[in-house]
Amino acid sequence: MSFPAASTPEIIAAIVFAVAVVHTFSTKFFAHLAHIQPRHAGLWHLLGEVEVVFGFWAFVLVAVLFWLSGKDAAVDYVEGRDFTEPMFVFVVMVIAASRPIVTSLIGVVRLLASVLPIHSSLAVYFLCLSLVPLLGSFVTEPAAMTLAALMLRDSYFQRGLSNRLKYATLGMLFVNISIGGTLTHFAAPPVLMVAATWQWDTPFMLSTFGWKAALAVLLNALVITWIFRRELVAKGRVESDSRRAPTPLAVAGIHLGFLVGAVFFAHHPVVFMGLFLLFLGFTEAYKTHQDRLILREGLLVAFFLAGLVVLGGLQKWWLQHALVGVEPTALYFLATSLTALTDNAALTYLAAQVDGVSDSFKYAIVAGAVTGGGLTIIANAPNPAGVAILKSSFDDESVSPLGLFLAALPPTCVAILAFQLL
Repeated sequence: MSFPAASTPEIIAAIVFAVAVVHTFSTKFFAHLAHIQPRHAGLWHLLGEVEVVFGFWAFVLVAVLFWLSGKDAAVDYVEGRDFTEPMFVFVVMVIAASRPIVTSLIGVVRLLASVLPIHSSLAVYFLCLSLVPLLGSFVTEPAAMTLAALMLRDSYFQRGLSNRLKYATLGMLFVNISIGGTLTHFAAPPVLMVAATWQWDTPFMLSTFGWKAALAVLLNALVITWIFRRELVAKGRVESDSRRAPTPLAVAGIHLGFLVGAVFFAHHPVVFMGLFLLFLGFTEAYKTHQDRLILREGLLVAFFLAGLVVLGGLQKWWLQHALVGVEPTALYFLATSLTALTDNAALTYLAAQVDGVSDSFKYAIVAGAVTGGGLTIIANAPNPAGVAILKSSFDDESVSPLGLFLAALPPTCVAILAFQLL
């Protein structure tokens, strides 16, 4: 396959992007260095933070552009990027992780779990990996990831689970969140990038992608719950914290209103950032009903995604050319593979720029993008949020990219069967 001639900045951007991807898969190594070389522990910890990687290399790329093309060209390039998604993920992640929202969802999950004729630890775990990912089709995938990760952390990951179960859960969560957001046209980033251009609405998404994804999500969650049922029953703890006063319904309702407002104005950063500032003021006024807001975690995730936006903006010359003219089935698997190396929203965004594509092309590129969204940390925008919340439970407080990839393969295969055979 031949590629079009690329400019020097584009070639350098591709090299920097490749280095950033390799760095992403090496974060566990840097985290280990921080323990064995305490003299430079701060530097190794910085380089070992997954959320820092793409932002760090984005700065390197901008510095190179500054050197090659001058200040104006470098600044114009950065200012020409759209940072709405990183800002939105930050806002919705912080709001969704607030105590009134989390406790309300936990209450709903426990109520539903009490109806299921199985042990409460199994029921809550199953719902965290099935109901909550599907809920992402309505409250957005970043919010669903944040809520599921917090519930899994508090009820399971901090209870001494085996590494095998922790990685299996993380891989399953990432895959189910990625495909579980396809019931609507506004919640999953890779769908959001093409919905307006290709005139896809919620009925179309539900009939074309959603029901297949829902079956795959439920089957995945059912299988993993059954396989690890003994360990989940032995170590899972889902009791409520009796030391805390219940959250007033009015406070929970106002928090939910902020979340719905942010989702409704997801394309308008001036509006949802204004709502977020009002949200911060409200939480300050009613501290009694709040926990620490995850501002640090949210900012790190936003930094990661912003770096991906900067690095991804110069990858079109090779990525789009690789997708055009490929047979639909081959394109589906190519999209699944490429998603593991680049954000799936970036992949579908580039595909939406191609004119005159067939319906089979559209289906293959979007289905492949969401299928591969759980294979790596960078494959789907909400994944860094899940890692930021759960990584403290892993060895060296770092998630192994290889461990995640292997854990995500089985549920990914189920998604492949659902999208290709149903």
